[in-house]
Amino acid sequence: MRLKIYTFFLLIPLCLGWAMRENNPSGAKIPIFDSTSGKIEEVEPVIKSEAEWRNTLTEAQYRIMRQKGTEAAFTGSCPIPPKGKSGIYQCAACGTDLFRYENKFESGTGWPSFWEPVSGLNIRLKEDKTLGMQRTEVLCARCGSHLGHVFEDGPEPSGKRYCINAIALKFSQIPDVSKTEKAIFAAGCFWGVEEAFRQYLGKGVISTRVGYTGGKTQNPSYEEVSSHKTGHAEAVEVEYDPSKISYEELLDIFWSIHDPTTLDRQGPDIGSQYRSAIFYLNPRQEKSARGSKEKLNAQGEFKGRIVTEISPAQEFYPAEPYHQQYFDKRGIKPACHLPQKER
Repeated sequence: MRLKIYTFFLLIPLCLGWAMRENNPSGAKIPIFDSTSGKIEEVEPVIKSEAEWRNTLTEAQYRIMRQKGTEAAFTGSCPIPPKGKSGIYQCAACGTDLFRYENKFESGTGWPSFWEPVSGLNIRLKEDKTLGMQRTEVLCARCGSHLGHVFEDGPEPSGKRYCINAIALKFSQIPDVSKTEKAIFAAGCFWGVEEAFRQYLGKGVISTRVGYTGGKTQNPSYEEVSSHKTGHAEAVEVEYDPSKISYEELLDIFWSIHDPTTLDRQGPDIGSQYRSAIFYLNPRQEKSARGSKEKLNAQGEFKGRIVTEISPAQEFYPAEPYHQQYFDKRGIKPACHLPQKER
């Protein structure tokens, strides 16, 4: 079911973004997803004369990005981050975020290949009938530069292969963040839970990722977790800066976004994978979590008794890539799991 939803909603920003940019001769602001902030931002399109592009780009970049050329296979150099690091491939002409390093795969074609862009808002697809072939061209949504083509022979979950000229990309490494801590929460469908914590990006929350934890099966898939046989919960791992936001404040967010009095259920989602749970990573987190739960029960903050599980953290298995930042990447605003002042 979620794969179908994923495919449907991925097409929405792709189609809307294409239509908006094809009909944007005035240069009105356009929505672009920013990987650093994790937000969709309204930005000015980058519009230059061909003379200006010639002065901005190298001769080879101009031939490929503005004249729709193609570099020879196995000749382009596509930087990769140091071991243990990550980064974003951006448009070499305007710096728009295009593809995550994590979504890169070895296709054997001789060109950098990705199975998904950072967002359908950041690229534009266009029918290409040149050279006697029927192809789909990939362009930068902000500056209109030619990047490559997309084909239907990529890996799951998208089945796409974005075949991109290396010279059209520049690499930006995600900076190190020191003195950060992590917290793990489960509060129903992890799409909405992640989105709720991502409301605090730039306010102490550094990054988030969804996954599975609290069960017995190693490296489970979404389908296995949905079978109720793994014991895992859909959870969100939050990396945060304790100098800007405390663990206790994260707990406040956690309590505010779901009903912790329902056992193995949040709204229409039923099953142990949707249970309310706090997985603590150290004794201090355990003390804060238990104290917070006891206080809320004593104060009668909820109509029923809190049934939230408080357990030591186990192995956290990241969910499939298409589950990560699900709403952000598709420009969807969820109606659930958003922090509320009143319960």
